[in-house]
Amino acid sequence: MINAPALWLIKNLRTYVALITSLSVAMLVGCQSEPPNNNNSASVIIDNVSADQIRQASQSAQAHWLSQDHILVVDDKAQSLPLNLYLVTISRDEKVVVADTHMIHLADQDSTADWPKVYPHLAQFDNQLSFALDMSLADIKALLKGPLYLISVDQKQQITFATAVQYGNLLDVLYTQGHNDADEYQQFGGVTLEENGKRFSQFSLWAPTAQSVTVALYQEPGVEKNSEKLTLREDPNTGIWSGRIAGDYEEYYYQYELNIYHPDASTSVTITTTDPYSLSLSTNSEYSQLVNLDSAKTQPPEWQGHQIPAVAQVEDNVFYETHIRDFSAHDARLSSPEFAGKYKAFSETDSDGIRHLKQLRQAGLNNIHLLPAFDIGTVNEDPEKRVSLSDTVAKLCGLKPQHGWCAGENKLDPAQMQDSLVSVLQSFDPKTGQAQHAVSQWRDIDDYNWGYDPFHYTVPEGSYATDPMGVARIIEFREMVQSLHNMGFRVIMDVVYNHTHKAGLAATSVLDKIVPNYYQRLNPISGAIEQSTCCDNTATEREMMAKLMVDSLIVWARDYKIDGFRFDLMAHQPKDLMLEARKAVQDVDPDTYFYGEGWNFGEVANNQRFIQASQLELAGSEIGTFSDRLRDAVRGGAFNAVGDDIRKAQGVGNGLGSYDNELATHASEMASEKLQQYRIAMDQIRVGLAGNLATFELINSAGEKVRGRDIPYGDQPTGYALDPADTINYVSKHDNQTLWDNNQYRLPYDMATEDRARVQMLSLTYPLLAQGIPFIHMGSELLRSKAFLRDSYDYGDWFNQVDFAMQSNNYNVGLPPAEKDQQNWQLIGKLLNNNEGRDSVSVEHIRWTKQRFIEYLSIRMSSPLFRLTSAKDINARVSFENTGPQQQGGIIAMKLSDTIVDAPELDAQFNEIFVVFNNNAAATHFTYGDVQGWQLHPIQQQSDDQIINASRVTDSGFEIGKLTVAVFVR
Repeated sequence: MINAPALWLIKNLRTYVALITSLSVAMLVGCQSEPPNNNNSASVIIDNVSADQIRQASQSAQAHWLSQDHILVVDDKAQSLPLNLYLVTISRDEKVVVADTHMIHLADQDSTADWPKVYPHLAQFDNQLSFALDMSLADIKALLKGPLYLISVDQKQQITFATAVQYGNLLDVLYTQGHNDADEYQQFGGVTLEENGKRFSQFSLWAPTAQSVTVALYQEPGVEKNSEKLTLREDPNTGIWSGRIAGDYEEYYYQYELNIYHPDASTSVTITTTDPYSLSLSTNSEYSQLVNLDSAKTQPPEWQGHQIPAVAQVEDNVFYETHIRDFSAHDARLSSPEFAGKYKAFSETDSDGIRHLKQLRQAGLNNIHLLPAFDIGTVNEDPEKRVSLSDTVAKLCGLKPQHGWCAGENKLDPAQMQDSLVSVLQSFDPKTGQAQHAVSQWRDIDDYNWGYDPFHYTVPEGSYATDPMGVARIIEFREMVQSLHNMGFRVIMDVVYNHTHKAGLAATSVLDKIVPNYYQRLNPISGAIEQSTCCDNTATEREMMAKLMVDSLIVWARDYKIDGFRFDLMAHQPKDLMLEARKAVQDVDPDTYFYGEGWNFGEVANNQRFIQASQLELAGSEIGTFSDRLRDAVRGGAFNAVGDDIRKAQGVGNGLGSYDNELATHASEMASEKLQQYRIAMDQIRVGLAGNLATFELINSAGEKVRGRDIPYGDQPTGYALDPADTINYVSKHDNQTLWDNNQYRLPYDMATEDRARVQMLSLTYPLLAQGIPFIHMGSELLRSKAFLRDSYDYGDWFNQVDFAMQSNNYNVGLPPAEKDQQNWQLIGKLLNNNEGRDSVSVEHIRWTKQRFIEYLSIRMSSPLFRLTSAKDINARVSFENTGPQQQGGIIAMKLSDTIVDAPELDAQFNEIFVVFNNNAAATHFTYGDVQGWQLHPIQQQSDDQIINASRVTDSGFEIGKLTVAVFVR
């Protein structure tokens, strides 16, 4: 907001400034002659400053054009900023053009200004200057089609200060804050329409900084003889370029061609790109395709009428995190080997993977969570240009002749050229780094990636389709969803709107080519794209990025029948946007569910750019966030630790306070600290079992009556949820080591194999029996290993294998890749030696764990008392025994009650449930006074595990087997 004295100055200078500005802008957009000599001293001073001098002098982008009449300059250095700044641009013929000859410096910041509230990350800079300017909307919009700098020069015509201008926020002001402007538009992309019996295709692209836009259409991708071109026209009010072409162009391919100033090129360039609103693509996403998702040509048979499973309450959900390729890449029972790693594998009827899913479904599993399945930029969709483990060494050498197997001292013999990659890997000593070295060298051309590399947000990924060209991928994706629905599963999609795979002029950049420096979040000083997420962060606080996200989600929910969404790094997005997006999706799918990672870090941390969709901020929203509290207390924290620091960090589920490994010291000076760590972890688990509620009352380890929010988790509260739907409980997911590998890092060397399997199941039981929503990593119920690999995102089938035939858990297949884990090789070697084979499981161990998982999942689903739907119910019905300073070691005893005064009965079968988690490596007697009427849960009575079904009620309490969770009912 501009204060009154500044407005008076502006109005008195209005005529003068408007004259200079209009002349300058005219030169920018059309005239190629020298700037006029208007006898203005400021203009004369910079007449001899060249475009190259400005580019070289400008090493930052600390100027922010926030609104039509306000430019802010911030600095992270102590020295003062110059007051005599001039807004300049560079014309097409490399002339420096003064866009505003005299911005008015606002010496006294108006206390009523609202920009500090809107842009708190800018307000935090102590060194800042505000400038007022008075330009017409038309002139401003014209300026935004070229480069913009603020410069200061001295009397010797030397540049003393220069910075580029960030104008992404201004684009929102100009094009999204009115009625029926860009963010209300509903027909972006290519659409086929019909009016008065005539068909035509319409194209619309928001590109307000572009100088021209055309569309090239192709009957076949890139075939010029069948191409047509359409010139689009810009609506200056919306910044949308659009146009129509008569005729039926459905299933034609197209590309946009933009003439635009791009800062990465420092000049105007012609860019050919796909459509950010693409609904279909050619192989490798080089061309967008016009399709109608309502057309039968894009749907499998019976798509429209198939039944979608429902859950009665949000808390009834159980999520099973699945990677599409991992699910079937090694399945020997597929009807066709072409379906391995593909969407098609989910439509099998008798494969090992499908058999497994059906068994879990019968036990109560009801949601398949798919890791990202939208179009990504990291896997070549042409199978001839990538390798898989079944391919030959000869093919690898043809695609990557510099690979170590193809050249150099380790080159394989000619006789091995027809060997498969997997057969060569299997020949290596698993205690060496040979396998990881080979996999690491070819991972850029293999067929594997988790998929957190968004290219086009609203098109299925082509590498999972048997044919990546055009509508085939759409049909096969829908067929997968339909098949899962028909098995009784809801389908969750992992989405990644917080970053793009690439930005700038990179091959897999789209958004940043079309509106440079708008869709990506920029550093306030350098102007560089922030990369705290891993890659090029998106600015979801911007209206058109937010709109793209919401529009994309609607397509997945409405047109692909996706039942819920898991958001990667969700806290990098505004809370308001998440609520808005959920409401928009609920309009087409009322029972959708949103959840994601609420981690608070990066350039958005602590709400410095907006109120984040973070753990604490989403409390009470029923948008779920993953709870690291329960996770760390059970499996041990220190997820970024290396070497012995990993081994020292035992959790309750792998020995803390119950059985030590050799690095857990008993020194007297450490005993108190270790005891305190153990007691806090036990309290954290209790809060986690109670839905991680901030309001849940319990007696802590010191004997004090506290609430969940009073139990510390570092410098944060353990309990932050206000509703059980706020909390996603887990102990393992795709990130970090698998639960099996994590436990092997921490367990004592002499622990028997059977007990290691029990530790795995004990840890999994915590999320399964906790209030809130359980989240299970695919294969963790099969003792899944990734050979200790911390981050397997791009390390192929060799390390990511899941065997639903239960012949192997993929442990000890070679040292994990050096890039992520070389610092851990020494420890891994020591573990493998000292464990003496006790960490190598048999088929029986895998089958045992699977059966126990089915039992505990069945127990959860047997009673609504494990799935309470409100904080009020949890606070009234959940309680814990064995608390306070005299608690019995290693025991967590949780009681669930259905006999609450003035509360409805929830469980027609049981009045009370008593769950005893025995974390001790020996059978334990838990003393309890009220034993009358209790019996072991019927499911556990039928268990084929003798230790579990031997758990019993005694005259003085309960007997529980080692490393076991016993569930009693009455």
